[in-house]
Amino acid sequence: MSAALKPASIGTMQNTEDHEAAVCALLVARGRLKDNDLARAKRLHEEAPEGTLTALLARLGLVSERDLAEAWAERLHAPLLAVRDVPDMPPADLDVSMRFLKQQHVVPVRVGEDGIALVVADPADPYPLHAVQLASGKPVSLCIGLRSEIDDLIERYYGQGRSAMGTIVENLDGSSAEEEDVEHLRDLASEAPVIRLVNLILQRAVEQRASDVHIEPFENRLKVRYRIDGVLHEVEAPPSSSTAAVISRVKIMAKLNIAERRLPQDGRIQLRVQGKELDLRVSTVPTSFGESVVMRILDRETVVFDFASLGFTDNFQKRFVDVLERPHGILLVTGPTGSGKTTTLYTALSRINTPGVKIITVEDPVEYQLEGINQIQVKPQIGLDFAHALRSIMRQDPDVIMIGEMRDLETCRIAIQSALTGHLVLSTLHTNSASGGVTRMLDMGVEDYLLGSTVNGILAQRLVRRLDPETATPYEAPPEVIKEFELEKYTDERPIRLWKAGSSASNPTGYRGRRAIMEFLVMSDSLRRLVMQHADASEIERQARAEGMRTMYEDGIAKAVAGITTIEEVLRVTQEG
Repeated sequence: MSAALKPASIGTMQNTEDHEAAVCALLVARGRLKDNDLARAKRLHEEAPEGTLTALLARLGLVSERDLAEAWAERLHAPLLAVRDVPDMPPADLDVSMRFLKQQHVVPVRVGEDGIALVVADPADPYPLHAVQLASGKPVSLCIGLRSEIDDLIERYYGQGRSAMGTIVENLDGSSAEEEDVEHLRDLASEAPVIRLVNLILQRAVEQRASDVHIEPFENRLKVRYRIDGVLHEVEAPPSSSTAAVISRVKIMAKLNIAERRLPQDGRIQLRVQGKELDLRVSTVPTSFGESVVMRILDRETVVFDFASLGFTDNFQKRFVDVLERPHGILLVTGPTGSGKTTTLYTALSRINTPGVKIITVEDPVEYQLEGINQIQVKPQIGLDFAHALRSIMRQDPDVIMIGEMRDLETCRIAIQSALTGHLVLSTLHTNSASGGVTRMLDMGVEDYLLGSTVNGILAQRLVRRLDPETATPYEAPPEVIKEFELEKYTDERPIRLWKAGSSASNPTGYRGRRAIMEFLVMSDSLRRLVMQHADASEIERQARAEGMRTMYEDGIAKAVAGITTIEEVLRVTQEG
């Protein structure tokens, strides 16, 4: 067993009620558990006091397994189980009933001279610890684990080696539905095993902090991938025989037409998973071997519209807010899909959202509901596109207009007209840099004099993975790295240090969350002259840098030196564009 998984003494489990209260308080303090949910669980526990309060919280889905396990591990100073750290085989010299292990959700992982290391899902219940100690005649020490991972490990050690997904799949109807047999498909998708299978896929996605779930059919297999901190990871998937049932189940949840497999469809699912209120944006497209499904997970409870948490430094935020607070003009945010543009715009809107300001947005889709802001969802199928919606909202007397994306010349012209008539317009563009935003609008056909007189600023951004501060390790930057990246410009500290990702049982990648690296072009008279001359993006960028703009690459290197990310991450996202 890894030294990282050194168990805690069973003696730490005295006064379990005190420990439980402390764990609940810790979950509430971290925002992982709501006060009213805790109060409801306490009432239920008092009415039917079977099991422990923390186990009830997890059973009701009021808190995630991982959040609960991490809180217990911190409270008891006990290690958190990492599946890769446990032996491949169960302890040989320990005779224990598989039924007991399954009922109590505990599993022994080591027997030594110092006793038995037992992984438990519910440390608040001392019974299994004392039972194993009594039956074996050896002292027992504990590790903390996720209930689902413990159950998988029991099956691996003492069962047939099946995972939780494997157990569900065993009960699936093996018959495959014909594509035309919609009723049989609907029946399959409504069976308990398929429902549990899709719920397990979503539950694991939430546990691993995934932003997107990809379900992709191929000729002989079904592939499931999670995008975690911007990087795709392949995970355990159901067998290919369940493809039609699984995809139909997702389509039923999203209220899509399961009989239509030739055209792309979009929908939305609202549900509660692992104690979190989630919005899932669902997209299906037909492929050679069936429909590919992507679900974008929007966690409404954890999103924070705060400039600092996005990655804005103090100086950068001041420049951005100065432009944001101008009474009229256009402020653009650019970047590729998935670079956090919408979150930045929502944060900007939250900053200027006061009772004295009327804000209307036109979006496709509306990602988050913002209190006090009128949000319009475009519906092209009934003729409500960006341009049509914009023409209508001008009669609603807005002060600020946010356009989800400037996709065509007509939308750009209405936005420019709005800016010229005294409105502040916020929008996004798909370009690789701030200077590229200018040339993109010129290429779309916007007149240069209108562009120069209305655009106040263009922000370009990318997302880099943020180092987990608990495991990141500093090292002295080698001289050749200092020279190559000119690190002396970014810090006065000597020696210059960089950071690399560490690893822990709960976070093997060493990264947690993402931060934006950005550049902000503020339109000046000299830049307007270049726009009128139709200068290319490199000339505009050169002039903006002369006026003090820091490029995305430079902002990224500064954040690497500050220990927020790594140079490798900065190069990964800046060299792609």
